[in-house]
Formats: sequence, structure tokens, C-alpha cells
Amino acid sequence: MAAAAAVPLVCGIARAQNYPSRPIRFVVPFPPGGVSDIIARQMGQWLSERLGQPFVVEDRGGAGSNLGTEIVVNAPADGYTLLLDGSANAVNATLYPGLGFVYLRDIAPVGSMFRAAHIMEVNPSFPARTVAEFIAYAKARPGQINMSSAGVGTISHMAGELFAMMTGIKLTHVPYRGAAPALTDLLGGQVQVMFDNAASSTAHVQAGRRRALAVTTATRIDVLPDVPSIGEFVRGYEASNVNGIGVPGKTPAAVIARLSAALNDVLGETRTKTRFAELGGAAMIGSPADYGKFLADETEKWAKVVNAAGLKPG
Repeated sequence: MAAAAAVPLVCGIARAQNYPSRPIRFVVPFPPGGVSDIIARQMGQWLSERLGQPFVVEDRGGAGSNLGTEIVVNAPADGYTLLLDGSANAVNATLYPGLGFVYLRDIAPVGSMFRAAHIMEVNPSFPARTVAEFIAYAKARPGQINMSSAGVGTISHMAGELFAMMTGIKLTHVPYRGAAPALTDLLGGQVQVMFDNAASSTAHVQAGRRRALAVTTATRIDVLPDVPSIGEFVRGYEASNVNGIGVPGKTPAAVIARLSAALNDVLGETRTKTRFAELGGAAMIGSPADYGKFLADETEKWAKVVNAAGLKPG
């Protein structure tokens, strides 16, 4: 009986030693061209160099990242189908109650990769110049400040809802189909505030086309060192967009460990840190267990925001 029980373990170790022996499919559950897609393609190239097999990036956007996630949930659990997952999945676990999968159960964490800040920004003509002034202005005008976002449930939306919940203000959410039109109306004055990702906003802030009030991460970011974090005004506030790698839930632990080791090697390289800084973020190194705990904590955190704001899928 003991010998029989040991057979699966031995087979799993043998598979991990030979892994990978063919190309790896890397599913990105978002449309092409965004920051997540850029990260996946860059990391796929560098992981390919480490592991000796091509990483084939497949953009499968739809249903707020749920379409691509479900594809990976239903893929063979052999390490040859990866998911670019993260913050969106943590939000969707509550926002979409009728999903055909349970994210924390059906996707196993490999590791985190990238943590990016969003920027709380306003039109330069907006009267508030600090977070404290914005809060005071909003409290005097409940519901009169329009907040644009890239869509319901996106981090640009959730960061604003978390801010409103923690400060007791009321903002009117105006969702758009993507960040570009949301920013166009911010610049045109149709909306007054947006929590946009740093990658697309930093150059505009530096050029004076938008006024940055704060960043959403717990600490300031290197590309905008003079811009405070919201947490400097609102204790405990933190909202960031994290991307990592997940695999189907029953993927062998030895295969996950092999992927995790390669991932952390790449994240520790200078070229990775430099590229991530250019995208307004930073490398986020950790074990599969670390990433699993982060995702569980994020799922719980965003559930509170979704429920408090009464959010429904767009």
C-alpha cells in the first residue's frame, strides 16, 4: 500500500524534472495593448529564456476577465496553461455572483509579479489641490462630483469606491468602455476625478495636463516622488493593481515550484525592475503561499467595497 501511494509522488517529481518539454500557453484575460498584456508578453519572453520553451500569449478578454479565467480553470492541470491573474479576479469573486468557478479554489497561485499604483487625478482647473481639500469639497457637495473609470469593477473604479467608503464622501460613478474615453472627459471637464493607472497617466501629470492629488499605493512611487500617497491623508487606504500567475487548481506542486522559482529569478533581475518602474509599478516577489494569501486578503477587502456600494456588473 505504501509503495502504491508513493507512485503518484514519484510520477509528479519526474514530470517536474522534465517540465517544460513543449510550449506554454499564457492566457491574458484582457484585450490586447493594455498594461497587463505588455507585462505578460515581456515576462513570457524572459521566462522563455529561463525555461527553454516558448510562452505563447493568448489575449482572451471578456466579461471583466472572467472569460479568460474560465478557460484556464477548465484547462488540463499540467503546467502548460497559465493565467495572468490578480486584482481583477479578487474583485470579480464578489461582483459576479453567478460564475461557473470559484477563483480561490479553482486557480492555484504560482506567484505575484507586478504591483502598480493608480493616480488620483483631477482636471487642472478643479479647485482642490490636495486630498484633504478634495474631501472637504466633496463633503460640501455630496453626489455632485463625477468620477470616471475604465468600467464597473476595474481597479480605477474600485480605488475610487474604496476612497469614498473610507472618507464618507459620495461620488457619482461614470463608467466608460476603457480608460481613454474616461480620460478624455476628465480633460474636457465633464467629470472631475479619475483614479487612473500610473503607466498611462504619469507623462500627462508631468506635462501639467492633469493634476495628481495622490497615488493609491501604500507608499509613493519612484516616477512621481513628490506626489503623496492617499494613505498619508486617509489612514489604512491602499489600492493597487497586482498581476501574477495562476494555473489550474490541481496542477502538481512540483510543477508550480518550478514555475515559481523561474518567476522569482526573473523578478530579481535589474532589467525587470527597470521595465516595471517605467510602467509605474514594481516587482512583487514571493512564494505561491504568499501570493495565495494576498489574493485571499484582496478578495475579502474588495467584497466589502462591492457590498457597501451595492455594485453590479456593468
